[in-house]
Amino acid sequence: MKTAFVVAMDENGLIGKDNDLPWRLSADLQYFRRITMGKPILMGRHTHESIGRPLPGRQNIVVSSLPEYQAPGCDVVHSIEDGLNAAADAEELMVIGGSSLFKQMFDDADILYLTRVHAELEGDTWFPAWDESQWQLLSQESHPADEKNDYAYSFEVYQRV
Repeated sequence: MKTAFVVAMDENGLIGKDNDLPWRLSADLQYFRRITMGKPILMGRHTHESIGRPLPGRQNIVVSSLPEYQAPGCDVVHSIEDGLNAAADAEELMVIGGSSLFKQMFDDADILYLTRVHAELEGDTWFPAWDESQWQLLSQESHPADEKNDYAYSFEVYQRV
């Protein structure tokens, strides 16, 4: 099974602010839906709570250290290993955050689906520092800001070399 990270970040690696996204990019939400549909998505508890519901058309796996934690419509696991086991039959596991899960699983990531927001914003949660020379850029699509997207952005797909 391949492990893919799906993340949007600004030019400094910012991924969150107050348990939410620090930007409004309609195109990114559509891209996220397209690349994750039909695949298992693995997320931490805070990410699940920021979304507020299970995402349809995908196996939602939530990692929580809280033994009594429940998330209706999701598979709740208590370790990353259990999360990997819950998705064992899949060809590709989509890790969607948050920061702690990205840090813990970074060495296991094979593919990175990155939405790069071309701005420097304020926030409190960052993607782990990463060496782009260890990754091959497979594709890149750049888009300007418009009425539905507050900032210019690029969809970039990387594979670990």
